[in-house]
Amino acid sequence: MQSNVILRAENVGKIYRLGLVGTGTISHDLNRWWSKVRGKEDPYLKVVETNVRSTKGKSDYIWALNDISFEVDKGEVLGIIGKNGAGKSTLLKILSRVTLPTQGVIKTKGRIASLLEVGTGFHPEMTGRENVYLNGAILGMTRAEIKERIDEIIDFSGCERFIDTPVKRYSSGMKVRLAFAVAAHLEPDILVVDEVLAVGDAEFQKKAIGKMQDISQGEGRTVLFVSHDMNAIEKLTNRTIVLINGKVAYNGKTSEAINFYLKNFENRAPFINWTDINSAPGNDYVRLKSVYLKDEDGNLRNRFNITENLFLTIEYYDSNKKFNNTAIFHILNERKQTLFASNEFVAKDWIQKHKQSDLIFASTCKIPGNLLAEGSFSILVAVGNYNPEMIHLIEKDLLTFEIYDSTQGEGVRGPYIGKWPGLMRPMLDWTIEITDKKFTDE
Repeated sequence: MQSNVILRAENVGKIYRLGLVGTGTISHDLNRWWSKVRGKEDPYLKVVETNVRSTKGKSDYIWALNDISFEVDKGEVLGIIGKNGAGKSTLLKILSRVTLPTQGVIKTKGRIASLLEVGTGFHPEMTGRENVYLNGAILGMTRAEIKERIDEIIDFSGCERFIDTPVKRYSSGMKVRLAFAVAAHLEPDILVVDEVLAVGDAEFQKKAIGKMQDISQGEGRTVLFVSHDMNAIEKLTNRTIVLINGKVAYNGKTSEAINFYLKNFENRAPFINWTDINSAPGNDYVRLKSVYLKDEDGNLRNRFNITENLFLTIEYYDSNKKFNNTAIFHILNERKQTLFASNEFVAKDWIQKHKQSDLIFASTCKIPGNLLAEGSFSILVAVGNYNPEMIHLIEKDLLTFEIYDSTQGEGVRGPYIGKWPGLMRPMLDWTIEITDKKFTDE
């Protein structure tokens, strides 16, 4: 390996047989072993199918990982993202040497510490302090090293009050705190962290991310970080790999990798409709009928130029027996941050219209052009009442839409060709005045 490369994966693949451990028969195991001895290809590779979780296949063999190749430099923080079942945890287990690849090779320099599952290596009957020594030994620390750092480990975990209590009485969050504290203070050359940080509270997540930043930036160590939290991935990593069905679909700059990932898994339809009132979202008072996006000419669309107005319509049944309800929507960006929210209560004729009952209301909101920045957005829809406060339904990610920019040389962008900063991009009014002032003027 090159001097700066600390980890390299070369054509790594992992096969699993569904429903069974191993191949299921002695004859299959012997065939595989005999092929390996003779330097031949695994005879069962020919019947292995791509790992698509939502579809039924014809073969019992699947590629959990297939032809994975990448390099990681010393001191780099690499993000790994993908849907559930994409192969993220399998890849980390291979990198951590928990399991062996079916094909390919992993080359590393230095010591690897991994935090893959809550409380891995913890004995429930032993105390937290005893488990620190046990877990540290499993990860390769000597007793002297653990003893030297144990006070720091306990302090970082925030479990000092319970450190001499058996771990079986710990919450899952406390186990994660203690396990991460041990792994982080091992001073590994490579730290492998799976989604387990999601179990911890917000305070600990912030603390853990800060520690990983210290490990990579201050100490020059390498971190491989798997998470479904796009904000954490963006904050912590500079480069990210996107896995789809066990293959590397994207390997590059984190912001671009996140955009690639989100665009590949969004609902791209501009219209959603329910025809059966019993299966529609809601309750006995309110049922959602449909939600759709249109342009100025009334065409259903989900892709708009940044200068275009778009119209969001929410149709819902309202019995209006007890409540004066209002349609509500939130616009969220690619990181699932709410940019703004609005509701039909602001309509001038809201009170008059809602005096009627047992009707389907179609409430439309105009979202003006030159407001949203470029990118992909999702829509949350709710229907509720503020007095008394009661939300009858909340539906997330009902629709997604895209804003693109073709205003090169004009508009806010002007001649600038890069991505414009900011979550929003309103067209604000400016005035320019030429004065006769000098710098010496008060």
